[in-house]
Amino acid sequence: MNEFLEWYLKPIKKYADFEGRARRKEYWTFTLGNFLISLLLGGAGFGFGLGLEYLGSLFGLFVLVPSIAVGVRRLHDTNRSGWWLLVGLIPVIGVFVLLYFMLLEGDTSTNRYGPNSKAVTI
Repeated sequence: MNEFLEWYLKPIKKYADFEGRARRKEYWTFTLGNFLISLLLGGAGFGFGLGLEYLGSLFGLFVLVPSIAVGVRRLHDTNRSGWWLLVGLIPVIGVFVLLYFMLLEGDTSTNRYGPNSKAVTI
C-alpha cells in the first residue's frame, strides 16, 4: 500500500512538469488511484445523500493538470510528442489509439525526452 501511495503521489508532486518521461507504473497507478477516489466520492456524494455532490467535480479539477502532465510524460516515454494526447478527442478510435500508446513499453534507451525512465528510481 505504501508503494502504491508513493507512485500515486509522484505525479501530484510533479503536477505541472511536462518534460521528461513517466513509466507505465507511474501513469497507471495514478489513473487507478483517480478512478478509485472518484468512485468513493461519487458514492459519498450521491449514494449516501451526504450533500457532497460537488466533491467529485472538485477532485476532477484538482487532478486535471497532473493527469495531463503524466499523460504527456508517458507519451514521451514511448518517444511520442505530448500533442498525441489530442488524438483522444477523436470519437471512438482516438481513445483506443491513446490506450494503445499508454500500454506500450517505454524506450529502453535515452530518447529525445530524456533517459530511460526505468533506470531512474523514485
